[in-house]
Amino acid sequence: MKKYAVIVAGGNGSRMKTATPKQFLLLHNKPVLFYTIEVFLKAFSDLEIILVLPPDFVEDGYIMTELSSDAARIKLTAGGKTRFESVKKGLELVKEESVVFVHDGVRCLVSAALIRACYEQAMEKGSAVPAVAVTDSVRVLTARGSQPLNRDLLRAVQTPQTFRSSILLKAFEQPYREAFTDEATVAEAAGFEIHLIEGDKKNIKITLPEDLLIAENLLSGQP
Repeated sequence: MKKYAVIVAGGNGSRMKTATPKQFLLLHNKPVLFYTIEVFLKAFSDLEIILVLPPDFVEDGYIMTELSSDAARIKLTAGGKTRFESVKKGLELVKEESVVFVHDGVRCLVSAALIRACYEQAMEKGSAVPAVAVTDSVRVLTARGSQPLNRDLLRAVQTPQTFRSSILLKAFEQPYREAFTDEATVAEAAGFEIHLIEGDKKNIKITLPEDLLIAENLLSGQP
C-alpha cells in the first residue's frame, strides 16, 4: 500500500530561545530536520514525504531537501497556526488510499525499526500510536493541591502516529478543538479506536537546549 509521511515542522523555537526554528538548528553540522527526513526515506524505498514548514521557512526547506538522499520523494507545503491546521495542510496532498505517518520534525532520533513496526500494525489494526511507560512519579493538580497517579497505567505518547488514510482523512474533517493535542485525539474524537504500540525511549522530542545536547550524544553513540 502507498505510504506517506507527513512530517510536521511548523514550530518557531520559542522554548529553545533561538531566532532560528529548532528544526533548522544544527546537529553535527546538519539541520535537526535533515536526520528526521533521512530515516523515513531509508525506512521504505516507496515512501513519500510531505514536509510541513512555517511559511517563512519553506524556501529554507527546499534548500535543505536538496541535500537529502532522495529529494524527488519530498513535497513541501506551508503549515498553519496550530498543529491541527498544519497536519490538515499536509493531508491535502494525500490523494490515494495509503498508510500515513504523522511525525514531529524534531524527533530526529526515530528509528527505521519503529517506523516499520508502526506501518505493520496500522495495516492490521488501522492505527499505531507509539508510547512508552512513564517511569517518574506523577501527580495531578487538584483544587486542594495535588494527588498521585498510578504511573503503571500511564504512557507517554510519541510519533510517528500512524493511520490508514481512510481513518485519518475522515477524522480531520472535524472542526478544530483545543483538546486536539495530537492525531490520536483527533481520530478518537471522530469515533475511531486508538491502538498503541511500544515506542522508543531514544525517540525524544527536541524542545529545550539540553535536548539538543542529548541528541548530539546519542548520534555520536555515547551513553
